[in-house]
Amino acid sequence: MTPQTRTQRQASAKKAAATRKRNSARQSGENAKASVRRTTTSAKSTGRSARTASKQAGRATARRVSAEKTRFEAVARQAERGVLIPVGAVLEARDRVAEAIRTCSDSRLARQQLNRFERRGATALRRNRRAVERQAEDVRDSVESRANGVQSRANDLVERVLSIS
Repeated sequence: MTPQTRTQRQASAKKAAATRKRNSARQSGENAKASVRRTTTSAKSTGRSARTASKQAGRATARRVSAEKTRFEAVARQAERGVLIPVGAVLEARDRVAEAIRTCSDSRLARQQLNRFERRGATALRRNRRAVERQAEDVRDSVESRANGVQSRANDLVERVLSIS
């Protein structure tokens, strides 16, 4: 091979340097494309993760809000009940007083009410009288059976004493 001139060597070196630069640029471009692909995939995944996390956080917040709302409603109902019970009792008492006044002021209604009380009292006495009679009968039967038992034992004892003597 013939020796190269300085200009040829410089041209050859520049050509090699250009090839290296081209290869390096191509490699960098491929690396950049791969990095972009990875970044894009990662961004998509991160975006999905962010959306999922956001939805979960939204659902959790909605559940907490619903639970607090339910708790508040329960407290409100209890408070409302505390107000409504005395009001209802007062209205019930007022109605009964008004009914009693109306009954007493009208002689026909007063007579009907007194007859109703009389019937109710008679029914209660009859029912209780029957219960007392039943209890008395049970006690009488019990006393009779015990008396018969005592008399029987006494007769047995007298017979033994007579048979011994």
